[in-house]
This record gives sequence, C-alpha cells and structure tokens, in this order.
Amino acid sequence: MLCREDPPTARTDWSCPLHVRRLPTLLVAFATVIVSAVALPPAHADGWQPKTPPLTTPWTHEVGPDNALPDYPRPQLTRKRWQNLNGVWQFAGATAGEKPPVGKDLDERILVPYPVESALSGIARSVQHMWYRRTFTVPSGWRNRGQRLVLQFGAVDHTAKVYVNGREVAAHTGGYNAFSVDVTDALNPRGAQELIVGVDDPTDIGHQAVGKQRKPGDGIFYTPASGIWQTVWMEPVAGAHIGDLTTTPEPSAGRLRLTANASAPGGTVEAIAYAGHKPVGRVTGKAGDELSIRIPHAHLWTPDDPYLYRLKVRLRSGHTVVDEVGSYFGMRSVSLGKGEDGKTRMLLNGKFVPQVGTLDQGYWPDGIYTAPTDEALKFDLAAHKKLGFNMVRKHMKVEPDRWFYWADRLGLLVWQDMPAMFGGHEPSAADKKQFEAEMQAMVRQHDSHPSVIVWVPFNEGWGEYEPGRIADTVKGWDPSRLVNADSGVNCCDSLPDNGEGDIYDDHTYVGPGSPPIPRGDRASVAGEYGGLGLKVDGHMFDPAGSFAYEMTPDSATLTRRYTEVQDGVRKLVVKCGLSASVYTQITDVEKEVNGLYTYDRQQPKMDAAKVREANRSIIAAKPSPDGGDQPPGTPGLEGVSFYPFGEGSGTTTADAVGDHDATLVGGPQWTTGHDGPGLQLKGSSQFADTGAAILDTTGSYSVSAWVKLDRRGSFATAVSQDGPSNSAFFLQYSGADDRFAFSFAGVRALAPAAPETGKWYHLTGVRDAASGSLTLYVDGQKAGAAESCLGDASTGHTVIGRGKFGGNPVDFWPGALDEVRVFDRALSAAEVAELAG
Repeated sequence: MLCREDPPTARTDWSCPLHVRRLPTLLVAFATVIVSAVALPPAHADGWQPKTPPLTTPWTHEVGPDNALPDYPRPQLTRKRWQNLNGVWQFAGATAGEKPPVGKDLDERILVPYPVESALSGIARSVQHMWYRRTFTVPSGWRNRGQRLVLQFGAVDHTAKVYVNGREVAAHTGGYNAFSVDVTDALNPRGAQELIVGVDDPTDIGHQAVGKQRKPGDGIFYTPASGIWQTVWMEPVAGAHIGDLTTTPEPSAGRLRLTANASAPGGTVEAIAYAGHKPVGRVTGKAGDELSIRIPHAHLWTPDDPYLYRLKVRLRSGHTVVDEVGSYFGMRSVSLGKGEDGKTRMLLNGKFVPQVGTLDQGYWPDGIYTAPTDEALKFDLAAHKKLGFNMVRKHMKVEPDRWFYWADRLGLLVWQDMPAMFGGHEPSAADKKQFEAEMQAMVRQHDSHPSVIVWVPFNEGWGEYEPGRIADTVKGWDPSRLVNADSGVNCCDSLPDNGEGDIYDDHTYVGPGSPPIPRGDRASVAGEYGGLGLKVDGHMFDPAGSFAYEMTPDSATLTRRYTEVQDGVRKLVVKCGLSASVYTQITDVEKEVNGLYTYDRQQPKMDAAKVREANRSIIAAKPSPDGGDQPPGTPGLEGVSFYPFGEGSGTTTADAVGDHDATLVGGPQWTTGHDGPGLQLKGSSQFADTGAAILDTTGSYSVSAWVKLDRRGSFATAVSQDGPSNSAFFLQYSGADDRFAFSFAGVRALAPAAPETGKWYHLTGVRDAASGSLTLYVDGQKAGAAESCLGDASTGHTVIGRGKFGGNPVDFWPGALDEVRVFDRALSAAEVAELAG
C-alpha cells in the first residue's frame, strides 16, 4: 500500500486517503508519481543557456534540461505509462507561410515549456512566427496489441500546427486550452521520430484572447508569453480509450454524476469511488452516458476541510479492460440563496461562507506565464492559505491543470476568468465564434475541479459583447456553478448592467466599493479593490516605473492600511449583504508593486499574522440586518455648517451656523454669486478648506451648493470630504458622463442631461444610510439615484471646490460657487425643494 510516508512505487494504488492534513511531501505524491514515467534521454541539451531574468525567484536556478516541469501534468485523468517531452528542443524564428523545416537542424535551443519571451526559455525575445523541433523514440512495448500513440499539449499560444515525420497531424487555435493528437499513423516503423511544432502568435496585433499580454508590456498590461508554455507529453492508449471525464457532485442527493467519454462508441464504463482504503460507491454503464455513483454520508469538501475522494475508471470491451484511468473528486455544492439576514448570498454546501480572496495573475519574472517549478506553482496558493484567504480569482489567464489540482488539495475556492480579447477593436462574428469556442474549452477542461465555483466571461467590459447571451450560454455549459457576467460592471468599458448573470461585481480602488444591497436573485461582490503598494529595494521589476493605487512608505503602514480596508469589507459582509471580496493582489506583477509579496516571491510585504487575522475576521463575520436607527440629526434647513460667501473679500469665509470657518487656498477670487457675493475658482489649485471633518460619512448626511461651470469636459467637484485615499463623497460634475453627479468612488447618481456653462444650478446630494442610497437633486428636483450600502469612513477635511482621488487633490472647480450647506442628516425631497427655492 502507498499509505505510509515512504516514496511511492511506480504502480497505482487507489485506496489511499486524499486528505489535506497529510504531510507536505504527500501533497506532491498523488499527482506526480501515481503514474510511472519512462526515462527520457537528454535531447539536444547542448547549447541551451537560460538568459538573465529581471528578477530571480527561489526556484529559478532549479530549472534545467533534465527537470523542466517533470510532474504528471493532468491529475484528474492519469495513466500509468507516459513520457514527458519537456526539455531542450531546437528553435528558430520563421516567416508567415514558411514550410516546416523537415529534416533540418535549427540554430537555436529552447527549453520547453517556457514561453519564448522568458529568460528560462533561453530565447528571451519577442517572436511572432516560430518553429520548434525535436526527435523522440517510442518506448518498446508501446505498440503492442493495437496500441495508439497520443501526443498531448497542455497549451500553446496561440495557433499551432504539429508535424510528425513531415506529416501534418494537428492544427489548433487557442492559447489557453489543451489539445491532443493521435500520431500513430505518422510514425516510422522504428527508430527516431521527428516532431515539429509551428506557432504563430500575433498577441495584441491580432484579435484573439490574450488576457493582459501586450507588446510591449506596460502599466497594468504585461510581457507577452508566446509559443509552447505548458507541458508536452505522450502516452500509449488503446484504440478505444477514455478521452475525458466529467464529474459533478450533488451532495444533497448523495451522489456523483459521472460521464466518461470514449474515443470509440460501444464500450462499457466501470467506475469505483474510494474514501481512504474503502470503496464507497461504484457504477457500471455505457461510455458517454451520464452515470450516477451513490456517495452516502458524503464527506463535504470545504476550504477548511478539502477532502478528496479517489476515482478509478475502467473501459471494457466485453470482458476485457481496454483502458484504465485515475482521477479524484470533491463533494460540494455552489448556489445562491438567502443568508441569515434575508439577503441573496453565494452559498457553499447550502451555507453562506464569506469568500475572501486575492487577484492572482500568475506571472513570473523568470518564466512569465510558466511557473519555474511545480513547487513554485503551488507557492502562491499555499501563501493564500497561510494568510487566511479561502478564495482566489485567477485573473485574465488559465493555469495548467496542476494549479487547479493544488487549489483542490489545499482548499481554495476559485473564480476563473476567461482571458479577454484585445480591446482595441469591435469583435467580428469570427472573433466571437473563436472566443466562445475557447471559453467553452476552458469550461470543459476544468469543470470537474471542486475548487472552481465561478466562471467570469468578461472583465470591466474588455472585449465585451452580448453579456446576457454569453452569461446564459456559460450557464448552459455548466449549470452547477455561478456566472459572473462582467466583473467590474460598474466601471471602465463595461456595458450597462441589465441584471446579467448571478453576480453584481463592483470594482473600486482603493475601496472597497459598496455595491448595491443584493435584492432578487443576484449576489453582490467586491470583485476588485485594494492595490495598496510598497516599494522594496532590490525586488522591483522596474524601480523607476513602479506604481500602485495607493503607495505606502513602509511595511507597518501597509499592514495598517490593509487591516483598515479589510475591516471595511467585514462591515459590508455584516450590514450590506456582500458575499465575496477580491483584494488586488497576491504578488507584485512587473511595474505594479501592490502585492502581498514581491514579484520574485522573495519578500512578504506585510505582517502575516495581522493579515491573517483581518482575513479570518471577515470569514467569521455574521450577517445582520442593515440600516438600523439613524440619529435624527440637526433639524431645519440651516444645516450644521453654512458658507454664504457674504464677505466679498479676504482669504477666509465664515461658517454662518457652525464653528468651521474656511480658509481660501490658492487665491480664489470673489465674484458675483447667485445671491450676493460668491467664490470664483479657476479649475486648478484653488479651493476652500473648512479645517475639519464636519460629517460622519458612515451615516446619513446631505450637502448642497449653488454652482456655475465655466467649462465642461473634466471632472469638477463642488463639495467633498477627504478620505485616506479618495473623497468620501463628491458633489460634482462628472466629466466621464457630462452630467452633474452625487458620487462615491465608483458609484454615481447622475443627472439625466448635460448642464450648460455660464448658468447657475442648485445641486443637493443626499446620502441615506438606512436605505443605502445616494440621491442627486438639481434645482430642487430629483435627478438621479444610486445604491451604495456603506459610506467610507473619513477623518479628512470637508473642502469646497475640489476632490481627492488616489491620494491626490483632483477635480478643481472651474467656475463659481455660492451658498454651500452641510447637513448631518438625509433631507427629504420636500426639504430639498424648499432649500432650492
């Protein structure tokens, strides 16, 4: 038996438990050595040399020709016999349409499967058209009894053609999914076999799904990763063999739904499920049919207890076993339902568990898209567990199968993005067809992993089209999971939200944003926020170009700000129905220095114990009804502060009802106001500072002002109150919408029409904390409304004539202001009308 801690033998044993509490050495054992690999002699090892990466990871120097990702690459469909074809291949750049170099040595050497742009590949340059070449031999015994030889490719970016002994055997398009080809009929009777792979990858010159790859990488977009970037291997199979498995757990019904698809019709499938040493369920049926395995009293898979069952599947022809594969599964369910507070929540196994994760982009300074080793691939996920997270959003990339295996084993919920098409064009019908084909392949390849719970077709509108149809299509492919139709639907290039998918997803930096209180049949999540930065000398990809959404000076400050931001998330979970949060991000990526770890994975940036405590406090949070009794506030229409600007001269202006006289900063001029004197601002560097945080911005409040714009086009703020990074609110003109607005960062209540320059308007913004609403009134009439459950806490000054965003003063008012009032309560519509009149 293989249930002790000794190194496993070459044979497969199906009775060992797969519980995560085993020693760390066994975490590798299941997927790496339950199958035996035929030793591969070095091939063209001479001449390969890695280039120097911009940063080295702890695993950079472990990579070489003899150990380029040697682990079995497909843990949910394993076979005993296989041969890894990773290692040194011949390489050459090519021209479009060039014939394959059959029988010709190529000048360069590349280490497969590291992308051609990476240092570990040994090439480290951008190549659009390329050739890979090597030879292999078929091990003795692999051709016995009608066996077929199948080549397997984990992923090649983007279009690949495969030739064996000069014969084209496969063509594949799509940089993120696996493909295979039966090459038996192209083999020579004996001896060396020639394998050539031609690859074309236009990256952002083309229209394909590229995620965040750009030429050249810059800002929030990164170095491309072209060519073969996941493991290549081969294995012998019977003429009729199991091609793939689909497993769908149904814990409430006490069963596992299983479909085993075979390469030829007519076979019989026998499947046995094991818990530890014990077989707990079996089923026999026709290949290709959906079968049901009874799993009584199922041990549920959760992030805190990621229990996995083993699965053995045989294909029979009559009484003869013609194929046998190993797999595993977890028993868990994902759904929407009501939480304890009656709000719609994301449920795991029928219960609400707050999901706390990070944005995980999967980039490496030495391998770009390809982690240098399997331990490196595991590292980021293990770091999530160490820091108290229970979820990860895989952003704009699809990882190798072994990444999902580690998520299954370690216990992390996974949101899987579909990498976006390049957004510089309107997708054509052909673009859409290819995008959807690649997305379906992504879903199909990974739909048996218990860790995967959400599919994300679009992000912030990049390449977005027909979101309703796409959400329904993805749901049709996989009804057992949730669909987040457009992560960041509130921002950027997103199409208007019309209720598509299962989730409303808010992106606000630094945030967290406060998405609408979930009503109806959709959950609310904060799908991106954070981005707090710290520069660590010696560990930056580009020291001069490094940036973050909010930079901090040291680890202690970064840790403090992180705990403050996470406490905001906890309040959203408790009061506002938030189901999940995704912090940006687990590691730095190229110029972005907003990770919990540096890009080279050498340095953690925060106090791990405090990070873990903040994260676990969210997961332990218990929902309660929102709102509650709001303080009545100060009655009447004078407010708690009133600035009539009656002086007409000087560098200060009096608070007529409070004690917060304002200082005029930057030399604003006095002018004729709406009624008597007013304040004239030039649209840069000028504002009035009240010297105090007049409002408790976590509660209800209102602000009003008479305003006149001299010009339109850029954002302009009449009244705001400074927060740590952004203003807690903005009574403003939104340049992005050409409308007046009452806003939080990322949320705007907008007027229906553009204002005129040179004309006075009365604006009132009302924040009602009980209902979680923002309402804008223009000239006493309701003009727009938006939902945002929590207001940002703010101890910064209330200011007139500018806002704050990203830590900087912004949006200076270009025009005149008069009669600014501040109220510590939500005004009624009738009171606003009276105030304007």
